[in-house]
Amino acid sequence: MQNLIGGRCIKFGDNINTDVIIPGRYLVSIDPKELAEHAFEPLGREVQERLWASKVVVGGRNFGCGSAREQAASCLIGAGIQAVIAKSYARVFYRNAINTGLVAVVQPEAVDAIEDGGEAFIDLEAGTVTVGSQVFSFPPYPESLRRILESGGLIPYLSKYVVPQLKEAR
Repeated sequence: MQNLIGGRCIKFGDNINTDVIIPGRYLVSIDPKELAEHAFEPLGREVQERLWASKVVVGGRNFGCGSAREQAASCLIGAGIQAVIAKSYARVFYRNAINTGLVAVVQPEAVDAIEDGGEAFIDLEAGTVTVGSQVFSFPPYPESLRRILESGGLIPYLSKYVVPQLKEAR
């Protein structure tokens, strides 16, 4: 995973729930690309097109509230989203994002500075979000979470680091 990620942003408000991110009727699929076709569908085609042209989703407070569906994070990956920056997250969405390999940053001041359609860049190693000439800090991910993200999610991480150790232990 690159240390610097980001680009064009699409910005949402507070309490964006998982039913808005990916409606329940599409949960029969786990394919991120297939799910991405329906990401934010309740908000209309124009919002979806802006999502697909973006690299960063920006949310207010309690982003990803609602159900524990993992597809809410994976559909964003399928849509080409590299990261979500929010004021706060529902705990399950935050962990699902990490487990699926989606960067999720808490940085309220950056959220306030980002304009819909503007750009933001995240440096994971430095723990910064850059918006224009402004730089906002956030606590860098712990090593364990960074390794999961660098692996592309929890399952690739387990396959790369844990399964070989289990095989050696036999």
